[in-house]
Amino acid sequence: MEVRLPETFPLATVALPEALARQFRLLECTAAHFEGRQLFATDVGVVPDLGRPRTTARVEAVLADFFGAQAAALVQGAGTGAIRAALATALEPGDPLLIHRAPVYRTTATTLRGLGVETVEVDFNDPAALDQALASGRFRWAYVQHTRQRLTDSYDPAAVLAACRAADVRTIVDDNYAAFRVPACGVELGAGASCFSLFKLHGPEGVGVVVGDADLVELIHRDNYSGGGQVQGHQALDALRALTHVPVLWSVQSQVSTEIAERLAAGEVDGVAEVRIANAQDRCVLVRLDRPTARAVPGAAARHGAAPYPIGSNSRYEIAPLFYRLSSSSLADAPHLADWTVRINPMRSGPDLVLDILRRTLRDLDRPRSLKD
Repeated sequence: MEVRLPETFPLATVALPEALARQFRLLECTAAHFEGRQLFATDVGVVPDLGRPRTTARVEAVLADFFGAQAAALVQGAGTGAIRAALATALEPGDPLLIHRAPVYRTTATTLRGLGVETVEVDFNDPAALDQALASGRFRWAYVQHTRQRLTDSYDPAAVLAACRAADVRTIVDDNYAAFRVPACGVELGAGASCFSLFKLHGPEGVGVVVGDADLVELIHRDNYSGGGQVQGHQALDALRALTHVPVLWSVQSQVSTEIAERLAAGEVDGVAEVRIANAQDRCVLVRLDRPTARAVPGAAARHGAAPYPIGSNSRYEIAPLFYRLSSSSLADAPHLADWTVRINPMRSGPDLVLDILRRTLRDLDRPRSLKD
């Protein structure tokens, strides 16, 4: 049987003019909550009446303002920590939680198992099935991953959230790989909370955020009463500084990915059989090769300057284009693609470098072993 890539349904991206407008608006929100000198000084500790550093609280206010939410909480543990904090606050052990029928991201699966909730799966790609599940009256909460868990996922996150809201079911959205990249994240679409990593947005290691309804966020702050669990002021301000260039950067990266896909589809690199744009975790280019050498590509591409594995998937450390395998959740759903398909993210590079690395890598893999030695 011939291996082929499935049809994919990439999420919408933000054009450069809109990205510029969003970047400028983030600074407007910053000016509304910070005096100029406060951008050069930070504090630490459990400040009385706040329970966290004042700088952290100001950054939280900026993010809530930017996303049009009631409140925000910075948390340790990056995106996983944010998801865990929101779910732990919303749910009790044994509570039913509506989720998409697809392989669950590994760290999220660990969180769900640890919380002891009852996960009930329904195919979000099937609106009728979703409506039927919501009409059962069993659920107070649903969990939605904004980006794709399966390559074939086609559901519109906005439509899923609207259906949940119409049924009085609140939603927690995993907006990792989506925040600042798509036109609107979960909380902007009516979700109870959006959870995502700021490390994936060039921020410091380990910092995540929950942006959403005040009652949920206030409980997260209440539960996170330990001084050692706080995001300290310097971490919060570091994250905010990083965000001030992310909207434009992400828009450019999306444009580059589109150009790479178009040029590969036009036959610019020998050895490429098929190409798709997909939100397989981050927005990326999926390249199916004409022979089963995909597992060898990351190591071979690294010799030509590519990154052979991710650090945080668009963290501050990732500047070289990433040549890597499909995500674990994608492979769990389509294991037959492992030998044939490479995931490419240009990161900070342009299309010419990505195509050159791929071309040279495939030539290296085609050379007889005697010539390599």
